Formats: sequence, C-alpha cells, structure tokens
Amino acid sequence: MRISTLLNYATDFKDAVSEVQALEKAGLDVAWVPEAYSFDAPSAMGYLAANTERVTIASGILPVYSRTPSLLAMTAAGIDYLSDGRCMLGLGASGPQVIEGFHGVKYEAPVSRLREIVSICRQVWKREGPLKHDGKYYQMPLGQEHGTGLGKALKLINHPVRNDIPIAIASLGKKSVEMTAEIADAWLPAFLTAEGVQAVWGESLKAGLAKRDPDRAPLEVFAGGAVAIGTGLEAMRDMARPQIALYVGGMGARQKNFYNDIFRLSGYPDEARQIQDLYLSGEKKAAEEAIPDDYLAKASLIGDAGFVRERVQALREAGVNALNVSFASKDRDERVRYCDELRNIVDAA
Repeated sequence: MRISTLLNYATDFKDAVSEVQALEKAGLDVAWVPEAYSFDAPSAMGYLAANTERVTIASGILPVYSRTPSLLAMTAAGIDYLSDGRCMLGLGASGPQVIEGFHGVKYEAPVSRLREIVSICRQVWKREGPLKHDGKYYQMPLGQEHGTGLGKALKLINHPVRNDIPIAIASLGKKSVEMTAEIADAWLPAFLTAEGVQAVWGESLKAGLAKRDPDRAPLEVFAGGAVAIGTGLEAMRDMARPQIALYVGGMGARQKNFYNDIFRLSGYPDEARQIQDLYLSGEKKAAEEAIPDDYLAKASLIGDAGFVRERVQALREAGVNALNVSFASKDRDERVRYCDELRNIVDAA
C-alpha cells in the first residue's frame, strides 16, 4: 500500500522539495505535484526528479485542455527519463472557470477527450510507428480540411525509459469514473470514505473494471485524508471544515455540485442540503458547523494509532489500495514523524 501526498509549494518550492526528501526517507512513495493556475507542474517535477531517489513523481493534475496530447506524452517521457522511470502522468479535466477563464479554451466533452488522450500518449511512448490518430477531438496528422494538409505523421525521436508510463486520472462523475476504471492505471478521487465508496461509485467502478484490459495491472485507488497520529488529537479534524463547506456548499450551481452529490450519497443527505443552503446564503461558518463529526472522523486518519489502523483497514476493505494523505501539522519534523508512523502502521497490517 503506497503512501502519497500533495507537494505544497505555495510559499517556498525549494523548501517543499527538501521536505519531500525527508518524507521519502520516512516512507513516502508518491509526490503529487499540483497545477491549477500557479507555476506549471512539469518544471517542478523536473527539479523534484533531480533531488529525490525513490518517490514516484506524479502530476496532480495536468488539465487536458491546456496542452496537446502529444505534448502531454512528451512531457511525461521527459520526466520519466530525468527520474529514471519514476514519473506518473496525472490527468484531469479541471473546470470551466480555469480552462475558459485562464486558458481561454472551450470546456467540452472531458470524458471523450481524456479517453483519446490516454490512447495517444500510449501510442507515442510505444514508438511502434508514426503517430496516427483519427478521433472526434484529435487528429494526427491534421487533415487538409482542418489545416494546410502538410502535416506529417511522426514518432517520438527519443526512446522512452518506459513504453507504458502509468496514467492517473482525477475523476468524480459516474461516466468519468467508469472510464478511469477501464483505462487508467490509478484513480485519484475526492471526498472518498470507506463507508461511502460503493454507494457513490460502486456501479461505475464495476462497469469500468469489467471492460478493463486483463493485461493491465489492477487499478491503484488513492484516498485517505489528513494524518495526525497521537492521543487527544481529534479536534484537529475540524481543520477540514472550511474546505469541505466550500466544496459541498459552494462549488458549482445548486442543481449541479458533484461534491454535494458525493456527500449526500455517502450517507448525509440532510446535512448535504443544509450545508449548501447555509453556504449559498452567506452563512459560511454555520455551514462549517453543520458538517457532522462522524463524517470528519471517517474522512481522516487523525487519532491514536489504533484509530488510524482501523481506518486504514476500512479503506483496504473498501478497495483503496494506496493512501493519499496530508500531514496535519505546522511543524515539519512532526509531519515527517507522522509519515514514518503511518508507514509502520501500513506495513504491519
């Protein structure tokens, strides 16, 4: 069971990389490098590759609208080369606010686009011949009806370290999760609890896995939550309230909020409605207070070692086979200690 965390370089990137080095020694397996509308992720991933030895360096995530499929493949192959085969290409659709607002690109058909992009990337890495793809959204070479007609079928000049770099997809909707289970190597969901995964995504996962290529490795499912291991730490679970209230209450429109749907299907229908009503009416603090303590416990790994052990086991039984966590402390040494303790708990199970 691998342990992963999101690289936080909002303040000092070099300091964040130094912390990853310490976490790597404590048992961290995967570092997700974010990209929203800050600095680009691949630059950071290259620097991370030069300063780590073992961790998988994963984009978390690259939005598929801001780069061509071939560039995504080239980028992953380059990071994989720099890291001696430690890259994972994390892809996702982002949202129209960022894609249309910051990139000026039309946000449409995310599931179909992702499917085509995964196919194209794997063709590029294999180098079995010049790249040819005739899809609804991407054509290589581009036909004369869409361009000059001078496009030439090419293949990647370099020989990649691996001809099948792992692809992770961050997905939430039923169709996108079904596609992820079918074609991806890893799934990065949000707001997953062991008790709610089947009600929220069970049918989609089952349908996707039924179509999965049997030659591909089992889907790696990353989930977990905040980590703090010790006695008397339960109050730290409250740190998640503002973000949960924002997503469950304020993301998207009232009638179309995937996070609210996840919360509702996870066993909290009345609370989901209440949180949204309060948040959209401007009562953000009340929305935070409406989040049940029971949910905060299930969505975290904060508590004594016995509690954390039970939650890890519950996640395992629910199909989670890799942990995606944040270490809940303002003290770097304590975060490293939590990683080491979590590693010991996971390995002893």
